[in-house]
Amino acid sequence: MTLSLAKSFSDQSDISRRHFLWQASNGVGAIAFAWMLNEEAKAESIKAGRSPYEAKPPHFPAKAKRVIHIFAAGGVSHVDTFDYKPDLEKHHGQALKGKGKYDPFFGQPGNLMKSPWRFQRRGRSGLWVSDLLPHLATCADDITFIHSMVGRSNNHTPATFLANSGFTMNGYPSLGAWLSYGLGSMNEDLPAFVVLPDSRGLPAGGAINWSAGFLPATHQGTAFRTTSKEPVVDLNTPSDIDPAARRASLSLLAKMNQEFAEANPGESGLAARLRSYELAARMQVSVPEVINFDNESEAVKKLYGLDSEATAGFGRNCLLARRLLERGVRFVQLFNGGAFGSPRINWDAHEDVMENHTKQASVMDQPIAGLLKDLKARGMLDDTLVVWSTEFGRTPVTQGINGKGRDHHQLAFTCWLAGAGLKPGLSYGSSDEIGFDVGDNPVTTYDFHATILHLLGLDHTKLTFYHNGVQRRLTDVHGQIISEILI
Repeated sequence: MTLSLAKSFSDQSDISRRHFLWQASNGVGAIAFAWMLNEEAKAESIKAGRSPYEAKPPHFPAKAKRVIHIFAAGGVSHVDTFDYKPDLEKHHGQALKGKGKYDPFFGQPGNLMKSPWRFQRRGRSGLWVSDLLPHLATCADDITFIHSMVGRSNNHTPATFLANSGFTMNGYPSLGAWLSYGLGSMNEDLPAFVVLPDSRGLPAGGAINWSAGFLPATHQGTAFRTTSKEPVVDLNTPSDIDPAARRASLSLLAKMNQEFAEANPGESGLAARLRSYELAARMQVSVPEVINFDNESEAVKKLYGLDSEATAGFGRNCLLARRLLERGVRFVQLFNGGAFGSPRINWDAHEDVMENHTKQASVMDQPIAGLLKDLKARGMLDDTLVVWSTEFGRTPVTQGINGKGRDHHQLAFTCWLAGAGLKPGLSYGSSDEIGFDVGDNPVTTYDFHATILHLLGLDHTKLTFYHNGVQRRLTDVHGQIISEILI
């Protein structure tokens, strides 16, 4: 694009904005380069008030200022990991009795099955963790377990939506989007909300799990490509772009965008797209630096399991999460497990719980333990909240008579947190004697989310957005803070 060509566009009234965009665009890199040359001009391109990325004060002093959320897709068996049930050993092979009508997801109830793994008390706290997770077991004193989670669905997709957005249907903002909306960004060079999907595939529902829903589009999670050396596409700047020509063409484009925005008030899509281009300019420098692990010691890489084929992929994501938080990213979400379909590469242990969970634990266990230890050693756990959750648990009975797997189970399961503002080495709530129902202190997803927001200084009843006649919020009309687990 030359200066004369840019001028010719400005002189022709019949050139559409769409046509100009098609002619002028040479990728995000070109637009980003123009932004670098003329940052002040971008302020005039959108007359929409303050930047949606601007940091905002919390409702009250926060314990945590950033979050790593690890979502274990497929449904992790609580009775094989963190929730020890001696009665399953005592009644192994017997029929389930006294629990009322029981309708598992696949309609194939079996008999009670003890865990294939031995449970042991861990650390000074004496919390139970099975031998399936030997590395996480060493972190028990830093973890706050919630053993009384109860869900609303035993179907993967709605249960995954519920865990991530507070609703079983799609179209609602995710937790990360709400935090971006409520608190803004802590940096100018990276998104406030970054998603690191499992390299083996996406969770049930796919990218909807990090959607901004009806919130302004700027709060959508930015998913990095975890299977590529280029985690964000089109960040490379073309080398053959003439700066003067690009500045002229982008100046005209900014004017056209401003006119379009003024003619279409209330539309966040264009503003979000332009903001993303501006952010992309900075990301041309920040992303290559954050994904470069050359300055990490061999000891740190080994801590995360980067020296082993089994753990290297997820270990890189965990290490990248720490590096993103160090650079001011507000919320990093990691997915452990994906690729729903055939073959299944997640925690969905229908056929054989021992085979499935052994494989999945070999991927997850060491990297997460390494992350917790690394955060603690760097003092980052003092203002970072680590959240580990799954959509539901697994049944204490086998799937089908003489089966070796466990079915979906939303009536009682375990999630955990660690870090800022929490009582570490604590077990809250319980399931019943076999892990079938909640025993005491039931915790809903709404309670779980309300507590996370509270730790970040946000009142879940006040973090709202008006949509279709309703003041929407992450916790709908529910939610109680779990004060017993807080310092």
